[in-house]
Amino acid sequence: MSNAKSPKEAALDRRILELVPPALREVTRAMLEDGEIKALQDYANVVSIRRLGFNDHGPVHMRKVVKNALKFANLLHAAAIPMSLESEEIGTFEDSVFALVAAGLLHDIGMCVTRQDHERYGAELARPIVDRYLEQYVPADIHRQVILRSLVMECILGHMAMIRIHSLEAGLILIADGCDMEKGRARIPMLLNTEARVGDIHKYSSSAVERITIGPGSVKPISIEIEMSQSVGFFQVEEVLFPKLSVSPARSYIELSAGVIGEEPRRYL
Repeated sequence: MSNAKSPKEAALDRRILELVPPALREVTRAMLEDGEIKALQDYANVVSIRRLGFNDHGPVHMRKVVKNALKFANLLHAAAIPMSLESEEIGTFEDSVFALVAAGLLHDIGMCVTRQDHERYGAELARPIVDRYLEQYVPADIHRQVILRSLVMECILGHMAMIRIHSLEAGLILIADGCDMEKGRARIPMLLNTEARVGDIHKYSSSAVERITIGPGSVKPISIEIEMSQSVGFFQVEEVLFPKLSVSPARSYIELSAGVIGEEPRRYL
């Protein structure tokens, strides 16, 4: 493993820095360049792809989750819908974005330990890293540090929809994770594993998803549109994304449609 970034990682870094508020660019850039975070992401991917034969759970995936979550947050902000910290009058929009960036970059690092309960191991591994960046972002403000640390932990622990989450911020990470299903995510596992095995439906269905478009909805603030080359891609929508969407505190703000290219899309929300 190397500290060098792939072109895809570098491109995602640039996009993430465009999406964060100006006040957060310095701390976001520092997290994107952090050697420990990079090492954790890389090893999580080794365990996921090479050891277990799963899809990407590494630096590209985690950056895509950050990008998706920031798109969602900015669309809600443009629609004057406050994040949980804002509506509860205990934080700012920038505070919520800090939590989304930190949680997105760290949510799958528990794969370094094991797949089962990886979100719990990830929260434990993330704690000292989050504390390090809280000292940079809100130095000497113990109240905001406690709030933001707790929020990041909720986002990480809740990204598999195995425990109930309550904040809008955690709900966005949950959906942002589910939205990383485009065909590139399964490319390496498909190349490495050529023999049929249980669980291949995740790789083949992901390979059928051509494009996911996140933008403003016609009625609701957020629209998620999924285009696929084959109907097997509906597995990703109905068995991966929709279960996460259905329990997310952000569900009421989202429109979801999916379809095979050239056919009438199905409207889910």
